[in-house]
Amino acid sequence: FHFIQVLKPLDVKTKFYNAETDEVFLEAQIQNITTSPMFMEKVSLEPSMMYNVAELNTVDTAGKSESTFGARTYLQPMDTRQYLYCLKPKQEFAEKAGVIKGVTVIGKLDIVWKTNLGERGRLQTSQLQRMAPGYGDVRLSLETIPDTVNLEEPFDITCKITNCSERTMDLVLEMCNTNSIHWCGVSGRQLGKLHPSSSLHLALTLLSSVQGLQSVSGLRLTDTFLKRTYEYDDIAQVCVVSSEVKQ
Repeated sequence: FHFIQVLKPLDVKTKFYNAETDEVFLEAQIQNITTSPMFMEKVSLEPSMMYNVAELNTVDTAGKSESTFGARTYLQPMDTRQYLYCLKPKQEFAEKAGVIKGVTVIGKLDIVWKTNLGERGRLQTSQLQRMAPGYGDVRLSLETIPDTVNLEEPFDITCKITNCSERTMDLVLEMCNTNSIHWCGVSGRQLGKLHPSSSLHLALTLLSSVQGLQSVSGLRLTDTFLKRTYEYDDIAQVCVVSSEVKQ
């Protein structure tokens, strides 16, 4: 018997980025580790049953969708190319915070290429897994926030509060001012009971007394059942300018 060592033609590395909106961004780095150029015929992501996928590897030019790698997608020897995908939870799963919280299987990559002699090759990865984000018992995320606001002028944000635990909570919201961020309204507001995997939207008003890039901080949620307080700082950032500059 003669043993022939077969070297793999591609090296595939993946990175995951968990967004606050339950979206997952996948960066796939594909390197040609052969000694010849290859034509990348297809690089796609087959998502798991809980996600829809959008490829972020094209740009719109004059109403036409073109590849970010150009018309000829050749990968030279030892060159690396990065592919980006955005996965969004399907509607029936997005409303179940506990389900999405524990999902680790994202999907698998399907890669098809041709060598310079016209031979076709295919590589399909095993199921890609991410590290599931830990949100704790209560998750607070921002739904809307302006990019730029005027100095010492109130602006509105919308928060989403999700009960990620398996028990009902009775929540109270406290707003603590910082050196630059000042909350408008009454602190100690009763939000009522929030059942497991349920969410509520909350509109809040605040202003900044300092110019520049400021962090939105100072929100506190207290569960009156367990007398436990959850602190939320550096939730987002907003650019504060004088009214003359913005106009």
